Amino acid sequence: MALKSDYSTQECSIARALEVVGERWTLLIVRDCFLGLRRFSDFQRHLGIPKAVLTVRLERLVEAGILERHEYRPGRHEYQLVRKGLDLWPALHALNTWGNQNLAPNGARSVFLHAECGDALVAGGFCANCRRLPAATEIEYQPGPGRAPDPDDPVEQALRPGHRLLEPLVLA
Repeated sequence: MALKSDYSTQECSIARALEVVGERWTLLIVRDCFLGLRRFSDFQRHLGIPKAVLTVRLERLVEAGILERHEYRPGRHEYQLVRKGLDLWPALHALNTWGNQNLAPNGARSVFLHAECGDALVAGGFCANCRRLPAATEIEYQPGPGRAPDPDDPVEQALRPGHRLLEPLVLA
């Protein structure tokens, strides 16, 4: 039996969420927004996504109220997460944790720390030390031991020393 391409009639929150963020590339764009990417060219370069596909994905994320689009120069736009997008952080962290546990044979590819105390976040995105769920602005990304440096990727290079989530990432 073929899968339906539209879940909007299902009375299931997971199916409805997949209508918004379930397309290939969408959560990777959202992930990159958390890492500090904002500009079309940076998303395109980091993800290797075709420009036409990126255009459509960004438009849909804006329409869904996950991203806002701002003109930073005439004809040039950047994208920033808004409340609905920020609410995706726990889901992204859960997927990252699952991927590190099940698909990273050389160790975690990325680690997220509570910037206030320096402890790694545990399942569910909680800080075991502080016993609370830090906001995304209180979380620092660190490359994990299973991440091999990519000298050709300016995003990977900019993230190498660590980076606070949502702060703009400055590329060389």
